[in-house]
Amino acid sequence: MIRTVEAIIDTKGNVQLSEPIELPSSCRALITILDEKQFSHVNKEALLSEAALAEDWDRPEENKAWKYLQKDQ
Repeated sequence: MIRTVEAIIDTKGNVQLSEPIELPSSCRALITILDEKQFSHVNKEALLSEAALAEDWDRPEENKAWKYLQKDQ
């Protein structure tokens, strides 16, 4: 399953995740470096609703409904 987790990367390249995660084993990850200036206008209400929406989006029924959009599955 693909999962997105926010993180901060310091100037030495150390990655600090914004939340703890548990993985069954080591895995690969992709890191996208964001331009901070682009996110100075983030809608706070959208951020607050993210957790509530995630509860609905992360259900097995939703995964099954959208599975056809995932490559190689």
